[in-house]
Amino acid sequence: MNPISVLLVILVAFFAGMEGILDEFQFHQPLIACTLIGIVTGHPTEGIILGGTLQMMALGWANIGAAVAPDAALASVASAIIMVKGLGGADTTTAINTAIALAVPLSVAGLFLTMLCRTIAIPMVHFMDAAAEKADFRGVEIWQLLAIALQGVRIAIPAAMLCMIPAEAVTAMLQAMPAWLAGGMAVGGGMVAAVGYAMVINMMATPEVWPFFALGFVIACIPSITLIGLGVIGIALALIYLGLKDLAKQGGGAGGGSGDPLGDILNDY
Repeated sequence: MNPISVLLVILVAFFAGMEGILDEFQFHQPLIACTLIGIVTGHPTEGIILGGTLQMMALGWANIGAAVAPDAALASVASAIIMVKGLGGADTTTAINTAIALAVPLSVAGLFLTMLCRTIAIPMVHFMDAAAEKADFRGVEIWQLLAIALQGVRIAIPAAMLCMIPAEAVTAMLQAMPAWLAGGMAVGGGMVAAVGYAMVINMMATPEVWPFFALGFVIACIPSITLIGLGVIGIALALIYLGLKDLAKQGGGAGGGSGDPLGDILNDY
């Protein structure tokens, strides 16, 4: 990678780290982070493929109570950099599969960096309290920005270190990988993505949602329909459902239904 690409990758990593806490623009999501890194390094297609696969895994990651989910930001950025490094001389499929397989341990490693940053942020909170007692609002803002920037640095530094690794070394490692190991990584990456999607379906599964899942899978099998067409069909179904639901709330369903017209129809059958 040239110096400009390295600088842009570090910038994307910095924003991804901050967004892991802010959750405003979703730069830490694999689909966005990997795509951006793919664009700035000249491999947008590979970045989208990697990001889309990792996004299927991250769909099931969520912070529940004191349990912190794996770090999607570090997994996305680090695996994308490794993939770009490996695309120089290795097979594209092998590079992507290897990056997918490495994403899970990278996400777990990111938890240790998250704990370190949050430990460092504890005294920052006390400094903010001291500034607030003096009505120093400028000081509160500065410490707040520093704490958020710390989260960005925790991803930017590993990204910079990975960028310094010669591409030839990554390519040589991928080329030296035996076929059985490469195949195992491909299977493992596919299983992890399937498990992530299954977790999401398990959380969303209701009698009202299952018909939409069935329709989506059936319509997706029609080869003449593009992704844009599928999106239009999905939006149309959502608008129809919301319209029927509003009609039921306004008393249009004269039988005093449950407020879910599709559910009432299914119950009638």
